[in-house]
Amino acid sequence: MKIIELKELKIEDRIRLLERSQINAEGVINTVSNIISDISHNGDRSLRYYSEKFDGVKLEDFRVPEEYVKSSAEHIDAKLMDNLLKAAENIRIFHSGQIPPEWVCNVNEGISAGQIIRPMDTVGCYIPGGRAVYLSTILMTVIPAKIAGVPRVICCTPPDSKGQVKDEILAAASIAGADEIYCVGGAQAIAAMAYGTETIPPVDKIVGPGNIFVTTAKKLVYGEVDIDFPAGPSEVLIIADKQANPELVALDMMAQAEHDPDAASVLVTTSNELAKAVLKFIDVEIKFAPRKEIINESLKKYGRIILADNLMEAAEFSNQYAPEHLMIMTETPEKVLENIKNAGSIFLGELTPVAAGDYGSGTNHVLPTSGCARFYAGLSTESFLKKPTVQRLSPKGLKNLEEVVITLAQYEGLYTHAESFKRRLKNIK
Repeated sequence: MKIIELKELKIEDRIRLLERSQINAEGVINTVSNIISDISHNGDRSLRYYSEKFDGVKLEDFRVPEEYVKSSAEHIDAKLMDNLLKAAENIRIFHSGQIPPEWVCNVNEGISAGQIIRPMDTVGCYIPGGRAVYLSTILMTVIPAKIAGVPRVICCTPPDSKGQVKDEILAAASIAGADEIYCVGGAQAIAAMAYGTETIPPVDKIVGPGNIFVTTAKKLVYGEVDIDFPAGPSEVLIIADKQANPELVALDMMAQAEHDPDAASVLVTTSNELAKAVLKFIDVEIKFAPRKEIINESLKKYGRIILADNLMEAAEFSNQYAPEHLMIMTETPEKVLENIKNAGSIFLGELTPVAAGDYGSGTNHVLPTSGCARFYAGLSTESFLKKPTVQRLSPKGLKNLEEVVITLAQYEGLYTHAESFKRRLKNIK
């Protein structure tokens, strides 16, 4: 990594930095589109074909038997089970505070309007496999949906080489409150949840991260179902001043980089001394990192250390970057926070690593990437709620709206709209 000054950054370099590893679906879109079409027309038969083709397993039944789920806790490490329960409790406490209230107001005399809250009927949670087993993702997707009151939450996750799902995954799903678990992954799982098969029910919303095939599939089925957001490789931006601990900054950048070769780790600092010290610590620490090859590749491609003239300039760049994770490691992080507009999840002070939000603090780690924090928030209880509006007019309210509704309806050429109002007025006169 190089240390570069923000004010000297060329326009094309800034654009490249802001774009980072945005997923380009061009190379897979035809494949994914064909998979979705096959599943939507042929259901389980096509699911079996793709499970054998991509996962190398022949499956007759995709649903994991309930007795396997119930007994899974007996087969996993007791310490792991204990800490899954603790993490789940923190996630429940935090997400329980996100349920919005129903409300009603008097807009004018005789006109009342408000908003009610209703959960979705069925939600599908995609749990990725591959480089690691993401137990935390199960908790982060299922628990908020159940707190929202969703009666049916299903999980889809890729099978292992034996065509099974690990006990740890089943235990986490059970703790989270998942109603059904299906042994199917990839774009075929997204298609199955979107359109339904003989075995897997169609859902109202699909949430959870995945690879480029999964992400592309979610984009293509959006509209048939709702999705959380397109999620790309993980990323962190750290705002730091001279007070920051360079060793901790280095570890935080490496921690994000170890996710994926395409993960992005950016430090924006007002201190050249800190920047140099962070580079030195990375050079030392990376030698002992178990995933050093991934970290090396990630930092080489998307790791940056940027010098800003002041913290306001650093905050402005952060808002442009709109990071998935934003760490503020300054003397007064709350002061910097006042100028932050765009970020998925924010971590204040050097004692608050991203890992806290990933696993234990209770906040959700399913977050927007690739600059999408400009217009998306992270997954929450509200992600699974609908908010229908409700209104009621009294005779006085009908009269109060007479001129507004009839004038505007007639101007727009919707004369029966106006007539629907006139007839009611006639009945109350």
